[in-house]
Amino acid sequence: MRVVIAEDSAILREGLVQLLALRGIDVAAAVGDAEALHSAVAEHEPDAAVIDIRLPPGQTDEGLRAAIAIRRERPEMGVLIFSQYVETRYASQLLAGDAAGVGYLLKERVVDIGEFTDALARVAAGGTALDPEVVSQLLGAGRRGSALDALTAREREVLALMAEGRTNAAIAEAFVISERAVEKHVAGIFTKLGLPPSGPGHRRVLAVLRYLES
Repeated sequence: MRVVIAEDSAILREGLVQLLALRGIDVAAAVGDAEALHSAVAEHEPDAAVIDIRLPPGQTDEGLRAAIAIRRERPEMGVLIFSQYVETRYASQLLAGDAAGVGYLLKERVVDIGEFTDALARVAAGGTALDPEVVSQLLGAGRRGSALDALTAREREVLALMAEGRTNAAIAEAFVISERAVEKHVAGIFTKLGLPPSGPGHRRVLAVLRYLES
């Protein structure tokens, strides 16, 4: 797996390079601003990019806007947002459309490098990796009461884990219930939200998120 890193903190950037290299991941480039990110992606054509939200020159949302532009140009490339902040407006744009291969993790909540690299590999392979706090804020920002109020408490919990990229088996394990029970909850969610209960796991998750953010 070849990746590009965009992180303005030199210490964190170098730390990520070393940690990923130790895990056998090829870091093709590690840059500190959005313009250099675009150049690195064009030059190296990585499988995925790890991108901070706040990059020079403005230190606001340059990284997230760059991620959206990169996904528009290279929809097959994975994008993993790795930041201290949740930016719901642009995050919704990043998740819109056929956004398979998108992740959003919060720096302070990643405590295991193995979990981080697993999430990166999942995103590079076309899956999803969303921090529960990101999911919570996205659901809150895009909430349409009439739709979400129809969900039971358990269906809300299942929806949150679906948005993290969990499989039915992983959800069943988390709640100590059968996979059949999870399938019923998933079917109920899609019915109540007016979404067809079909397609690969990450597509159904992103369909739900698109609906909630529409």
